[in-house]
Amino acid sequence: MMKQTQINMTEGAITSKLIAFSVPLILSSVLQLLFNAADVIVVGRFAGDNSLAAVGSTSSLINLLVNLFQGLSIGTNVVAANYFGAGKKRCLQQTVHTAMLLSVFSGVLLTVLGVAGAKLLLRMMQAPEEVLNLAAKYLQIYFGGITATMIYNFGSALLRAKGDTKRPLYILFAAGIINLLLNLLFVITFRMDVAGVALATVISQCFAAVLITFILTQERDDFRLSVKELHIDRDIFIRILKIGLPAGFQGIMFSFSNVIIQSSINTFGSTVIAGNSAGISIEGFVYTSMNGFSQGTLTFTSQNMGAGKKDRIKRAAVISQFIVIVIGLVLGNAVVFFSRGLLGIFSKNPLVIDAGVQRLKIVCSTYALCGMMDCMGNTVRGTGHSVLPMAVTLVGACGLRLLWIATVFQLPQFHSCFTIFLSYPISWVLTWIAHLICFAAVLKRNEC
Repeated sequence: MMKQTQINMTEGAITSKLIAFSVPLILSSVLQLLFNAADVIVVGRFAGDNSLAAVGSTSSLINLLVNLFQGLSIGTNVVAANYFGAGKKRCLQQTVHTAMLLSVFSGVLLTVLGVAGAKLLLRMMQAPEEVLNLAAKYLQIYFGGITATMIYNFGSALLRAKGDTKRPLYILFAAGIINLLLNLLFVITFRMDVAGVALATVISQCFAAVLITFILTQERDDFRLSVKELHIDRDIFIRILKIGLPAGFQGIMFSFSNVIIQSSINTFGSTVIAGNSAGISIEGFVYTSMNGFSQGTLTFTSQNMGAGKKDRIKRAAVISQFIVIVIGLVLGNAVVFFSRGLLGIFSKNPLVIDAGVQRLKIVCSTYALCGMMDCMGNTVRGTGHSVLPMAVTLVGACGLRLLWIATVFQLPQFHSCFTIFLSYPISWVLTWIAHLICFAAVLKRNEC
């Protein structure tokens, strides 16, 4: 099993190994999006536009709370891949047990924050009264089971560190079937509305967590997990924090800027919120297709840094940029072309569809810029420089968007959703340029 699923990216052709690693990761992300899309479609078609707006309006808030700990899973992936590439077996074992215990602690903390603060945070986001209670109910149930999501995320990060993206894909496929069936049962048959959608998500994620844990306990290499050996190794924990905290803080600030944007969109009413939510669900499929190669670049860079093969990192950086440009241009503009038909899956309300089309025309037509930005940032992060891409992203993407909302958007002639959406491509291209300069600086210092 290990030979079939493991990919050593320190040897062989770069392009083929990046594709072999990234394609299952893309499919995993697409399946994850199908979970979310199934939630939105079922609730939109069988519970109404207010329920659709309630579920959709929580995504940026969920990301805000979860991203710090998602950053720690990124740190886990980089550290484990580095030790794997370097052949440091004992350090790799310590990483596995530290990371999995850390996932449980992360989940428990998120449950407390999410359940207790749901309604307060939604009010701060200016959620309309007609969707406030529904959105709060969804969040509280979702965060009640967030520990399972953390266990799966950290476990899959460990498997990715040795190039195994196939088994996480199989797990998500099985969990996705469960999620879909439970959505239909809870919402259509039992009339549970947003509570049914949230409960279906939690149950399917618990299933995924159990499977990923079982796989790790059955491994026959240094990725094997033993429950009796779960502990926090101080040195490994600090190294995970050094890489993971900047990545997580970047994710938090990115999400914070999106929360501000969502709050601005909320002021235009539930119809626009629903259209925006449907648009986000659709554009996510384009994003994850690019992000799969971005994550592949991260693991590729980390393994080769551990092995000391730095010339392969430079070549992979160029190849990954070319791949995401092609994916972003082809898929992004295909979504724009078929936007009305795709949005019609979520809602039959023509006003909701119009609102979604406006978002997709701006965001998806320029999405290649986002892929380029993420890929270059992860290349720098994979070399061990996690603070650098964080700082660039905070200023170039998050800071610019917040400034845009505080200034340009406030002008009466520019107070529209079009102005809000325009902040995305502008921030992407400026941040990509900054990441490129940083990578060149790392090369110049002969650190890569």
